[in-house]
Amino acid sequence: MSFRKVVRQSKFRHVFGQPVKTEQCYDDIRVSRVTWDSTFCAVNPSFVAIIVEASGGGAFLVLPLHKTGRIDKSYPTVCGHTGPVLDIEWCPHNDHVIASGSEDCTVMVWQIPEGGLSQPLTEPVVVLEGHSKRVGIISWHPTARNVLLSAGCDNVVLIWNVGTAEELYRLEGLHPDLIYSVSWSRDGSRFCTACKDKSVRVIDPRRGTVVAEKERAHEGARPMRAIFLADGKIFTTGFSRMSERQLALWDTENLEEPMGLQELDSSNGALLPFYDPDTNVVYVCGKGDSSIRYFEITEEPPYIHFLNTFTSKEPQRGMGWMPKRGLDVSKCEIARFYKLHERRCEPIIMTVPRKSDLFQDDLYPDTAGPEPAMEAEEWVAGQTAGPVLVSLRQAYVPSKQRDLKVSRRSLLHDARPAAAAPSPAAPAAPSPTAPAATARLSAPPALGTGTTAPTVGGRLEEVLQEVAALRALVAEQGQRITRLEEQLSRLENGHV
Repeated sequence: MSFRKVVRQSKFRHVFGQPVKTEQCYDDIRVSRVTWDSTFCAVNPSFVAIIVEASGGGAFLVLPLHKTGRIDKSYPTVCGHTGPVLDIEWCPHNDHVIASGSEDCTVMVWQIPEGGLSQPLTEPVVVLEGHSKRVGIISWHPTARNVLLSAGCDNVVLIWNVGTAEELYRLEGLHPDLIYSVSWSRDGSRFCTACKDKSVRVIDPRRGTVVAEKERAHEGARPMRAIFLADGKIFTTGFSRMSERQLALWDTENLEEPMGLQELDSSNGALLPFYDPDTNVVYVCGKGDSSIRYFEITEEPPYIHFLNTFTSKEPQRGMGWMPKRGLDVSKCEIARFYKLHERRCEPIIMTVPRKSDLFQDDLYPDTAGPEPAMEAEEWVAGQTAGPVLVSLRQAYVPSKQRDLKVSRRSLLHDARPAAAAPSPAAPAAPSPTAPAATARLSAPPALGTGTTAPTVGGRLEEVLQEVAALRALVAEQGQRITRLEEQLSRLENGHV
């Protein structure tokens, strides 16, 4: 007699969410009230940034992760925009660089000092001007250094080289209406957009063409979102004709019908999807909801598998998402959210219950690290590369960050600059299209370079000395145990 499998096997079935203690929250923060479907929060392993209310312009807070508790009203902010800030995002290749888009039609890139702000930051490292209406979407390229995408209410997508403050590509005429969301593919060769005309488009930015398009992906008129998954599929959130919230999974090779479609509920808040490519889990947070639903994406039907729901009492105004390299692997933490309340930011930890204290290989495959796979000029020249992966087994520790430097090019130069000649003291560039050294946005130096060799060598010597001392101690204890065993044997023989 054969038994049919009733419950699908998954190591993420029992994932549970746990808010941190009150003293580990960030309190007394005036979260922005602007009507825009952005996350309002950006997080990396060093800082949490939150868009806040500001008089006479736009501002956002940048707090070191350890600065919990009540935040003083006089705490310095990043306040260079003349209009409200709509979107912020940390550079994936430098934990001290953040970009912001605003109603003042500009994109600004900021360098956050080590340890956080001690005074208001009003001067960005670079201002990128090219949009004629407010800029609502900011997205860094996942694998190329210095490449930043911005989308505005002028229905134009611009791609910038931040290291030279120049516009690389202007994509006009591809979207007839407001762009709701933009998401890069894992290797950064394409991006997908969700538009107010209810279409999802896959775009090749270097050719300036729409590769694939699905009209009326969701029938409802409310905002929808689309994100690329690691295998090239697209996950969308939207509304049905009856205003029910939906999730859908699409194959970019055949967009006629969705691979999977699920209806959730009848709430009216926009659904914000967060995707973990290492575990293939999608977390869905609704604006104004008090819950986080999570789903596992698999290769077998129905493809979208509901796992569980984290529920709390307070509705969320926005949500931040910690990159994988910022999680605590010793506690089997697979995701961490930073939930924005009206005047508070509350971290929520997602954990897989495991009894063992050993490193869990199945939960933590190698993940995207902070090293870029290529330079901006290499990407423009047509190269494509996946992210540079790092292991979390030894709790990844990044090397020291360097300051952001921008080398502005002359307005008379050609759009495809020739390579700068390498100086005799500097190593040769990896590509004939590599930029000058001053044009590089700051990034951590690679392990083994001259800047870190003395530190690594000194630490290695200390470790070798400790190992030698421990070995000597073990040998001494072994001899002592042998002597005690001999005494015990003599006493037992004498007693007999």
